[in-house]
Amino acid sequence: MAFFSKLKERLFKSSSKLEEGLEAIVEDGGEEELVEESAKAAASTEADAPAPVDTTQDAPDVVPEPEPEPEPEPEPEPVAEVVEVEELTPEPEPEPLAAPVEALVESAPEAAAKPGLLGRMFGRREAKTVVRRTVDDDMLESLEDLMITSDMGVDTAMRVTANISEGYFGKKLSVDEIKSVLAAEVTRIMEPVAVPMPLYPKRPQVVLIVGVNGAGKTTTIGKLASQFTAAGKKVVIAAGDTFRAAAVEQLQVWGDRAGVPVLTAPEGSDPASLAFDAMTQAEADGADLLMIDTAGRLQNRADLMEELAKIVRVIKKKDETAPHNTVLVLDATTGQNALSQVETFQKLADVSGLVMTKLDGTAKGGVLVALADKFALPIHAIGVGEQIDDLAPFDPEDFARALIGITDRT
Repeated sequence: MAFFSKLKERLFKSSSKLEEGLEAIVEDGGEEELVEESAKAAASTEADAPAPVDTTQDAPDVVPEPEPEPEPEPEPEPVAEVVEVEELTPEPEPEPLAAPVEALVESAPEAAAKPGLLGRMFGRREAKTVVRRTVDDDMLESLEDLMITSDMGVDTAMRVTANISEGYFGKKLSVDEIKSVLAAEVTRIMEPVAVPMPLYPKRPQVVLIVGVNGAGKTTTIGKLASQFTAAGKKVVIAAGDTFRAAAVEQLQVWGDRAGVPVLTAPEGSDPASLAFDAMTQAEADGADLLMIDTAGRLQNRADLMEELAKIVRVIKKKDETAPHNTVLVLDATTGQNALSQVETFQKLADVSGLVMTKLDGTAKGGVLVALADKFALPIHAIGVGEQIDDLAPFDPEDFARALIGITDRT
């Protein structure tokens, strides 16, 4: 819940873009409708009706007096006595019965203005105006364009609008109703890929972290190491980015925070050799996890990508089942470029899962939906900031609601 609050606050760039677009789509061709504030109160009018209705039914049993017993012997003036009895037991007059109803009718306007029993009885509620638009071909086309511009991808946008058409074509929907429908569709797409990073009995479990320059690999390793340590796992970090001194220093800072040793090599050393030595050291130390950082590399640089392939080959010489996890860290601000990154890294390093960072700094959060729909790779975690608790396991429903701009979490 706490991370959802942070997520919806920091995904505002993506959610506001979608929300503004949805409002424009509905207002263009939509119609205003009056909607009662509380339908349940109106429906419960009969159930809440008070006693005056019953009084009119019970009155005949209460007002007449019992019939007089017959006289044992007729007296000389029986008629007079009968007349007196008739006068003493007149038929019930309407005034006493009508008075409570009149009082209720006269007080109805006041009762309707105040919440309470009488207000509920008369079912008077303020109505609000809601704009709804009929789901037709034009609306679906506009909705598809909006999703494409929100980086959800062409194929994903077409699939989502097809599903909406099948379930809602010809029906009138408001902005809030469309939000709920979209959030449900995004959740459906992303639920199969919401998978935490698996832990294996193999020790050490080798986790290779890859990605382009500036994606947030070093910070992600530090956060993951801290979280695994807090969970009782013994973690070792290998600073495989041997060409950038700042990366090594940053990892050492995170290692100190988490109480995790960081294995390093002289600047400019072969990163594949460091990875091999780190596996030997981690095995000797009885570590549960060995997390290997790698230098950032552009997916269109063949030489750098070949260097990564070499690291994987050397690791397999030490343990043919390693690396057990190859996690690709993606920067959300790159938008659709993330798709080509996944394609390239998956070919060379057999990517097993994704971590998406920097969702707080972009309006391109929808790209994660496109990635899930196209590659179906596990999404282990998402990041929305620089603090230790700004990286959390991926929750598809929370993400969908924050992305679409639904502010509550039910």
